[in-house]
Amino acid sequence: MKDYRKLFRFARPYYGLLALSGIFMVIVTFLDVFRLSAIVPVVDRVFTNKPIVFANTKLPAFIENILSQLNNFSPLQVLYLLLWVVPIALVIRSIFEFLHSYIMSDVGQKVIRDVRTLIYHKLQSLSLDYFTQKRSGELVSRITNDVKLVENAVSYAITDLIYQSFQVISYCLLTFVINWRMALISVIILPMVAIPMITVGRVLRRLSKRSQEKMADINSLLVETFIGVRIVRAFCAEKREIEKFQKQNQDYYRIAMKSIKRMLLLGIVTELMGVAVALFILFYGGRMVIEGGLSFGTFALFMAALLSLIRPFKKLSQVNAIMEQAVASSSRIYEVLDLSPTVKEKVQAQILTDFEHNIVFEDVSFNYAEQEILTGINLEIKKGEIVAIVGPSGVGKTTLVDLIPRFYDPKIGKILIDGREIKEFTLESLRQQIGIVTQETILFNDTIRGNIAYGKPSALSEEIKQAAIQAHAQEFIQRLPLGYDTIIGDRGMKLSGGERQRLAIARALLKNPPILILDEATSQLDTASERLVQEALDRLIQGRTVLIIAHRLSTIRNAQKIIVLDKGRIVEEGTHKDLLEKQGLYSRLYQMQNL
Repeated sequence: MKDYRKLFRFARPYYGLLALSGIFMVIVTFLDVFRLSAIVPVVDRVFTNKPIVFANTKLPAFIENILSQLNNFSPLQVLYLLLWVVPIALVIRSIFEFLHSYIMSDVGQKVIRDVRTLIYHKLQSLSLDYFTQKRSGELVSRITNDVKLVENAVSYAITDLIYQSFQVISYCLLTFVINWRMALISVIILPMVAIPMITVGRVLRRLSKRSQEKMADINSLLVETFIGVRIVRAFCAEKREIEKFQKQNQDYYRIAMKSIKRMLLLGIVTELMGVAVALFILFYGGRMVIEGGLSFGTFALFMAALLSLIRPFKKLSQVNAIMEQAVASSSRIYEVLDLSPTVKEKVQAQILTDFEHNIVFEDVSFNYAEQEILTGINLEIKKGEIVAIVGPSGVGKTTLVDLIPRFYDPKIGKILIDGREIKEFTLESLRQQIGIVTQETILFNDTIRGNIAYGKPSALSEEIKQAAIQAHAQEFIQRLPLGYDTIIGDRGMKLSGGERQRLAIARALLKNPPILILDEATSQLDTASERLVQEALDRLIQGRTVLIIAHRLSTIRNAQKIIVLDKGRIVEEGTHKDLLEKQGLYSRLYQMQNL
């Protein structure tokens, strides 16, 4: 029951609309019963011209009065009355059916909108360590497939749950009004339908969770192959990728068909049990009609009401299946919504307005899970200083600089800016002071203008143009068909590596941060592109505090301080000349690159 409450929590803001829709469904159900009840006067008064008879049943006074009037009317009068009343009732029913269907669809769309926004908002608030553990396709699946199943439950399943439940109650009451003995027998037998519903529902919940996990696998595979399409082609791996996709797709198909088979069987079992009850009542009630204790029209109404129960019960069995699938999906959604970011902002965090003096690492250590990355880091970076961080691959160079904008927090020790721990500042104001240019240039499927202004959306066209000029990007931008309004494609795939890198530099220039992090910013470029990018970087670093991560040690000769990392520790520190004279790790690395 707790799982169902969590599922319906998504619809809490719209309980008022759900209640209004429920009222409309009550009206529709009442008119359904009225429409069905028209069988009695048609059969007894119009076709056979016999009085309407209920067997030993005490009816409410207003129904007795209506039946008395109908029994006194001539068949032609009853026919004329029905020709007026029934169409009016059907028009009113259609209006209320449209209203309740529209409201429920509106609620379903609002819920899916809200849940997707909630998940995306939560994902944006989570720390980077979460994204290193999760696949992109899996996260996409949470926002698309899982949310869609919740919409099915809130919109369609709730509609059927309320409407079909009203129908069951109404038709059951109608059968009791006609003949309580026959109705009692029916009511005793029909609830047996709930047994297969509950059993199959549990299986469906498990299958639904497995199918959603498999769909996440498919999404992950799609994202990976689309992003890495050049590598797939280069290594002639199309066949392998197709085989992997076919296997994942077949696994999803197999799980889906198991669910479909159980849902179909549940519907068939429900229908067969309803027919069995109807056959029994046909025998029992048929004898009463033959003996004259019940008019044929009244018995026809009883049978029609009983047979009308089959469809609601069948629908309710499907509702149960949909609800079980939605509960499985909602549990996956809540796995995300219930998470807390590992990097948290203090309630009374202050705004960092200016960077004035230095950045200090005090005995900082960091680890991913059980793997130790950084140990005992003590470092001071003065304002305006250019500091290079070097060392073998995997020693924690990128992790070290990622601690400054608080992409991660140290496990031990602290980092200070101008004597205050960075945890004292708001994340936004801290990160506003920092610009980052990485070796893997991340651009968005937007215009060149939008990508340059990403860190400063309010920038004027002249500011954007000036940043592009300083980054040596103006020349290639002017060659593009729409200039600054050219859409550059997913991840900037319409541009070369050097062009993408220069756009990233223009983005950093426009943001104009006092602290700049360059993470292998020229490592993947050809000589011509590297020269242009390096010139742009030289302009970018002027007057800023710069941390440079570089594998090519020839590019950092002019750094005022070089930090050498090995096995997560600072093993050397000094200028290029000083470190060469020490004949240590830096000297060995430099000599290896210059052989």
